[in-house]
Amino acid sequence: MLAAQASAETGKAFAPIPAATLALMQARGTTAQAPVLFRAYKKESEIEVWKRAASGRFVHVKTFPICRWSGQLGPKRKTGDRQTPEGFYTVPQRQMNPNSSYYLSFDVGYPNAYDRAHGSTGSAVMVHGVCSSMGCFAMTDAVVGEIYAIARDAFGGGQTAFQFQSYPFRMTALNMARHRTDPNIDFWRQLKAGSDRFEALGEEPVVTVADGRYAFAPAKDPAREALVRTRRAEEEARIASLVDDGSAAVRTTYSDGGQHAFWAALAAKGVPLGDVSRPEALAYAGQEVVVIAARHRPAPVQVAQAVWSRWIAPDSAFGLTRMPGFVPAYETAPARFAPLLTAYADTLPRLIRASLSGIVSPPAVPPAVEIVAQR
Repeated sequence: MLAAQASAETGKAFAPIPAATLALMQARGTTAQAPVLFRAYKKESEIEVWKRAASGRFVHVKTFPICRWSGQLGPKRKTGDRQTPEGFYTVPQRQMNPNSSYYLSFDVGYPNAYDRAHGSTGSAVMVHGVCSSMGCFAMTDAVVGEIYAIARDAFGGGQTAFQFQSYPFRMTALNMARHRTDPNIDFWRQLKAGSDRFEALGEEPVVTVADGRYAFAPAKDPAREALVRTRRAEEEARIASLVDDGSAAVRTTYSDGGQHAFWAALAAKGVPLGDVSRPEALAYAGQEVVVIAARHRPAPVQVAQAVWSRWIAPDSAFGLTRMPGFVPAYETAPARFAPLLTAYADTLPRLIRASLSGIVSPPAVPPAVEIVAQR
């Protein structure tokens, strides 16, 4: 009996990658033995699997829902703070644990050089089974079994260590603009620099720490490094544009971490998820507190000018000249009216002056035109 149980426990670490996942890899031009990279997003409660393809670029293969993570958005600072960490971590094969108390697991490598530079403490931050977290990424047994198999086969293919990137949320321009007043924004800008580099090149970024900040080695090929600069410039421009256009600034708060909607839906249907840590806290997960309300810029005046100019054009299908029974003034007095047919900015004031002085009596402006003019 005990021998059979031990065999089963040992066997879970050697379970094959599911056939459907292998098919996804093949469709993306990669294999089970190719190097792997993982990207985690706390707010979205997801872990992505990326594999190096024959082209040399990492390609997205699959996304797994996180059953439970704990704490708030932001980096882990100390032992016992329940924070799931953020940053760039390295996982060599020795950090894989086939005998985990949480089915299977691997240690993400917290604290890394950045964490240590800031005096952060803690250890044994894992991606593991079950659905209970005290600072870890809890995935359930079935999901972590597949993640473990994917990492294991990459090691079998010769990879000596894989990178685990952990972010507060997807590092989009919109998310950066919306969280621009958060106390962690400078730290998140550092993470975004690494994320942008990965997005631009499809290569695992070479991460270092200089003066307590994340730094990333430039590409050896100047042309490829130019792709990174372009990506960074475009993203900064998008952020600036969103802020200028009046995007709201928010703080996203949690009672104690979050859970992917996939698992929440199953739990709502009565499907047992096993040991779920602090389930009562999930009702207060991801609450957005508006720090700066959104504002909407008024429509440019040029739009109204263009509409008015088109309305009064002689060939306009919607203009006054097409209305049944209407005889435009410029047809009865062309010599006097023709000079008035200029751009809206000049035409409307001149029409008003002409009407007041009795030179010509322009037709009444329909209600639709009045609305456009007022805007």
